[in-house]
Amino acid sequence: MAKPKFNVVDESRSPWMTIFLLAWPVLLEQIFTTLVSYADTAMVGALGASATASVSISNSPIMMLNGIIMSLGVGITALVARSAGAGDYEKVKKLIRHALMFIVILGIPIALVVILLHRQIPIWMGAGPDILETAAEYNLYVGFGRIFAITSMMLNSAFRGYGDTKTPLIVNTTMNVVNVCFNFLLINPVREITFLGLTFTMWGAGLGVKGAAIATTLGMMAAGLMTLGVAFFRKNEFKLDFKSSWKLDIPLTKQIFKISIPAMLERLFMSSSGVLTSKTIATLGTANIAANSLCLTAESMSFMPAFAFSTAATTLVGQSLGAKKPEMAKDFVKKCAIVGSVIMMFTGAFLFFMSRQLIGLFTPDKEVIEIAAKIVRLTAFIQVPQVIAWVLSGALRGAGDTKVIFYITASCQWLIRTLFTIIVVRVFHLDLFATHVVVCVEVFARLVLYYLRYRTGKWQNAIE
Repeated sequence: MAKPKFNVVDESRSPWMTIFLLAWPVLLEQIFTTLVSYADTAMVGALGASATASVSISNSPIMMLNGIIMSLGVGITALVARSAGAGDYEKVKKLIRHALMFIVILGIPIALVVILLHRQIPIWMGAGPDILETAAEYNLYVGFGRIFAITSMMLNSAFRGYGDTKTPLIVNTTMNVVNVCFNFLLINPVREITFLGLTFTMWGAGLGVKGAAIATTLGMMAAGLMTLGVAFFRKNEFKLDFKSSWKLDIPLTKQIFKISIPAMLERLFMSSSGVLTSKTIATLGTANIAANSLCLTAESMSFMPAFAFSTAATTLVGQSLGAKKPEMAKDFVKKCAIVGSVIMMFTGAFLFFMSRQLIGLFTPDKEVIEIAAKIVRLTAFIQVPQVIAWVLSGALRGAGDTKVIFYITASCQWLIRTLFTIIVVRVFHLDLFATHVVVCVEVFARLVLYYLRYRTGKWQNAIE
């Protein structure tokens, strides 16, 4: 069988070029996703702080449910990368088929849980009467698109594992463009628009937050259908068909879960930590809920290179170890950290000097801008440590060393981020800024622990 068009472990190519070829689609994907997310947030934010809070208040528990599927994607990515690096393309296809079976077994029930608990979730999160109804309505509509989002997450994990980072770029860009276009049409009422000196009447459904939810669902549907199309109809070494066995391979399933369960527990601990910290922040009032949400949106700029180089490290380490080249894996990790750090220096500078302008893009509320801008300037200082931590965790995941990552992440999230957020707010009655100081401390602690594990070299033998 022919080799894939892009062979990650090809030593005839510069490792810098290999990193670039893997990372640039992920980085571009994150840039497009973030820009569209900014537009999406600004469209909702124009409706007021209550609308922003309605959309964001349920994020933590829903992400906790999504974490179950995303963690399975970690196992799929690691094993696909190993198999592709070893040249076992039949096993790659088998792993992709298992990803689809997991969607049916676990993904559909998760989507149903979100729909059934659409009102209860914001109640649990402490939503006030001013946002409860709109938050519940948003969850209900978005719940119907959840299964398509889960499908795209799982299949994109497999695509990245065998070195295809361009497809997730196209899929997620399409999803977000669809989201924003329908936001424009569904959120706003009929209005007069002036463009290039011409004034015309623009149709709008005037659905507000409900329109944002419908637009999000349509974007999710587009993404899910596109990834299914790629898996079954694109002609390459990994194209699926219905003639192959679609029965669960128990030993392979156990191997996937051996890697995925620690990743699942990691995400559950992170998400449950997020639920408690969000509930704690909710006691600070609607303005602080909105400011916290907008801070996370603005700071998502810093996640773009971090996610790109973390994803590249996962694929590069997995395929290098699959090809029995551990020294190549370590070289890739070092170079990913160097490039990521240089980029994040510039990102941090931008966040520091443009914090007010950045937050001002999403809301006209002066109180929210003042609170959020101060926090964004603080987080500018953790951009380099954060990207190095992400690269190291991506490398460990690519090696299948997810159990240690779980121990490190869970302990940092609960013993530092969650515990001290509760203390600074509920005991010392400090403000939102203090909670983000805690976040910065937790990032540094996690970096140190990831590095200490990486130095041992034990991650190279995590998958037998």
